[in-house]
Amino acid sequence: MSIPKIKIKKILIANRGEIAIRVIRSAKELGIKTVAVYSEADRLAPHVRMADEAVLLGPAPSAQSYLQMDKIIQVCKDLHVDAVHPGYGFLSENAIFAKKVAEAGIKFIGPSPEAIEVMGSKLAAKQAVAKYDIPLVPGTSEAVEDIDLAKKKAAEIGYPVLIKASAGGGGKGMRIVEKEADFEEAMERAVSEAVSAFGDGSVFIEKFITSPRHIEFQVMGDEHGNTVHLFERECSVQRRHQKVIEEAPSAILTPEVRKEMGACAVNVAKACNYFGAGTVEFIVDDQLNYYFLEMNTRLQVEHPVTEQITGLDLVKTQIKVAEGEQLPFTQEDLEFTGHSIEVRVYAEDPANNFLPDIGTLQTYRKPEGIGIRVDDGYEEDMEIPIYYDPMIGKLIATGATRQEAIERMLRAIDEYQIIGVETTLNFCKFVLQHDAFVSGNFDTKFVEKYFNPSVFVDADHSEEEEIAVALVAHLLDKGNTTAVTTDQQVEKGSKSKWKSRLR
Repeated sequence: MSIPKIKIKKILIANRGEIAIRVIRSAKELGIKTVAVYSEADRLAPHVRMADEAVLLGPAPSAQSYLQMDKIIQVCKDLHVDAVHPGYGFLSENAIFAKKVAEAGIKFIGPSPEAIEVMGSKLAAKQAVAKYDIPLVPGTSEAVEDIDLAKKKAAEIGYPVLIKASAGGGGKGMRIVEKEADFEEAMERAVSEAVSAFGDGSVFIEKFITSPRHIEFQVMGDEHGNTVHLFERECSVQRRHQKVIEEAPSAILTPEVRKEMGACAVNVAKACNYFGAGTVEFIVDDQLNYYFLEMNTRLQVEHPVTEQITGLDLVKTQIKVAEGEQLPFTQEDLEFTGHSIEVRVYAEDPANNFLPDIGTLQTYRKPEGIGIRVDDGYEEDMEIPIYYDPMIGKLIATGATRQEAIERMLRAIDEYQIIGVETTLNFCKFVLQHDAFVSGNFDTKFVEKYFNPSVFVDADHSEEEEIAVALVAHLLDKGNTTAVTTDQQVEKGSKSKWKSRLR
């Protein structure tokens, strides 16, 4: 079948924040015009200003703005848009939206609606890849609703088991069950949560890997049947089953295992005739046994680390694929150099169970220097709204070695000044300095095993003493011998607010 080539002249980005800016920049380099959409909460956001055109969708809640499929498509028609880039989140993995875009005669920069639908269901995905002999975590191959039958299956698999929503993601509809006595209550809660979050109460049961690593492979395919992988990303540092730190490559994969897993990732993509950028996720145990977990049918938040080690622009490649071009490289052409780490800078309070924080960015100064990249969507004096994901931006550090990448990241975290909201920066610094992370000997239970908010309390006292000494020295240097006590100099608990004072 011949794939017609098209020339995309204008792209609408059906998203906001840093990913909208990321797409706008690549499109601009290709000479493509861009259209931003925004909610009332994002009226002054940088992505609105950076695009060639911008259209208000509606009020702040995403259901009244960024999830308005028909309104977005109408904007495309009104402004003669050739293609839609969905970014990630919102409508990026919505098969109905992808289909509506195509039916409107507009190119969806992503996979087919059919691929999104198959891989959007964990059960359907497992069934699709079965013919490729891809390792799967032992468990049920279809949805289970009867509790007695589910208990029987769990006993056959062996505890601990994991109950997972088929349509799930982000840890919703997921329960770990250590023993049979807890099974019934856990299943009822998982089903209830799945119905509430996804409108689908289907769950399945699989063996819970007790010391899992979360390792994913970036894949890219074109509409001519060519598919490659662009190596792996380690994503095991998580809170609430959601990633906080990612790196490429993984510190533990051997070349042999990398090659095997990469081939599996390519076969997963082929199982659903995938084209565009996607990610195949695996669970890896402490013996380097790996099992297919799921496929995300979109660009990932953590794609920059892959770009940093391969030198490729994944967004440009997505656009070229959407234009009907063949991939400009084969698997044999691809290699990686160096090491890259990304930390997600969330407006969250790690000392309070990572609860989201809101407020105004009173101070917002980004780090710079060799090997440092910041993908963000905010500026100083902007408010962090309550309506969306609390990610402020992504800080990426790249070096010739993993150790150099860690050192650069630590330096960049110290330079990153954010005052007005609590952030995950100090938590990420804690992780990067921890022996388990430095050695590479960690898994998805890092937070559970090693993190306690009290580490920040101790750090606060130490930093307050340092500030007091610095301030006294500063006053003496100015000829002011007035005694100033530590309590007078540093407001208790204001660790995030002192960094710019002594200037």
